Amino acid sequence: MPSASQIDQIAERVERLLVRYEELQRTNALLAEQVEMLTNERDSLKSRLSAARSRVEALLERLPEIKSPA
Repeated sequence: MPSASQIDQIAERVERLLVRYEELQRTNALLAEQVEMLTNERDSLKSRLSAARSRVEALLERLPEIKSPA
């Protein structure tokens, strides 16, 4: 049977593991928040790029054709 000092050491290690686990949970939550934010930003930029591309294509269609000399 383990002695009291061994039990104290195990209890201390368990406490440290619990603290570390809580820190990792907070870090994970912050990282998940950042991923969500960056995903939203990416989607917004993709949407803006698509709209800009459409506007450029519409402007290009309005330009008169340049005929090369034959």
